[in-house]
Amino acid sequence: MNVDTTSPAQIAEIARALSDPVRVQILDALRCCEGEQCQCDLAPRFDISQPTLSHHLRKLQDAGLIEVERRGRWAYYSLRTETLEVFKSWLS
Repeated sequence: MNVDTTSPAQIAEIARALSDPVRVQILDALRCCEGEQCQCDLAPRFDISQPTLSHHLRKLQDAGLIEVERRGRWAYYSLRTETLEVFKSWLS
């Protein structure tokens, strides 16, 4: 994603995804681990149900802020720093 080719709709989708405090906390948890995190490791960090966590992870993935890799029945999440950089560039 290049800031010059990013549409207003894409920027708005990223902003909507970042408008929820739980999603910001999820991104912070992924940022701090500098790698991938299993959903089973993320769940205990939040006082929300597993389906609610999955919902927030899906919103972040749909906005292009995180990637998911499925291994068997587990899902591993990591940041897509290029999307965050595009948003940061757009803001500045």
